Amino acid sequence: MLLINDNIAALRAENNLDATDTVMSSVVGQLSSGLQIQTAADNPAGYSIAQSLQTEINGYGAAQSNAQTAVSVLQTAQGAMNQQEAILQQANTIATEAANTTTAGNSTAAAADQQEFSSLITQLDQIASSTTYAGVSLLSGATSALTFQVGPDASNSADAVAVSLTATSSGALSVSGLSVTSVASATAAMTAVQTAINTLASAAAALGSSQNQIQALSNNVTVAQQNLTSAHADLVDVNVAQATSQFTSLQILEQSGISVLSQAQQLPQLALKLI
Repeated sequence: MLLINDNIAALRAENNLDATDTVMSSVVGQLSSGLQIQTAADNPAGYSIAQSLQTEINGYGAAQSNAQTAVSVLQTAQGAMNQQEAILQQANTIATEAANTTTAGNSTAAAADQQEFSSLITQLDQIASSTTYAGVSLLSGATSALTFQVGPDASNSADAVAVSLTATSSGALSVSGLSVTSVASATAAMTAVQTAINTLASAAAALGSSQNQIQALSNNVTVAQQNLTSAHADLVDVNVAQATSQFTSLQILEQSGISVLSQAQQLPQLALKLI
């Protein structure tokens, strides 16, 4: 029906063109940002899920960093303990040699053994006092406990690993002030040093177990973060091929809509020709 006052066809064409422009704007935004969910208005439920996933992903990322730090701390402590064990092995050798009657009876040899033995104990203390990580003393003073958050869930006790670091100073290992100048004192030094070696070995083994535990948790965190990141990408990231195809279709619709609107606006003039 040809009308002069009301151009229904033009209105419909204009509405369709506006709808096409709206969708086109959305697709352009997706392609330019790489996201199919840019704001909560795009997909309220999806946006909420995406934010929850992002929180978990961030938590796993921080936990992974914490786990790496924990491994570095334990490796630092273990490296120092290995040096101390080597020192105590030398001290044990000296004490064993000094426990021999002929050695102890030679004052010059006894004095040399004592000087070397004391020097080794001093080295033991130097390592204990200088072994730190980010300003935290690891081996000096009293036994300390460190807690590493290696999971994203604060309410899950399994996500936090507590590690006890044994103090390895000469005083803590009961090898301070020992003498090897006589058979009796050298024998006592042997016993004390061997006990200290066993203490260090047990402490190092405990650190090794903790390191393995943290490494296993770190591996799980890495896999979980990868899976969550993939799920987040599937939900939020735009399918470029699909969006590009839609963009091409919308371009055709837009061009067609403009052409049709232009022709529809000419319809009232056609009606006038009938008068």
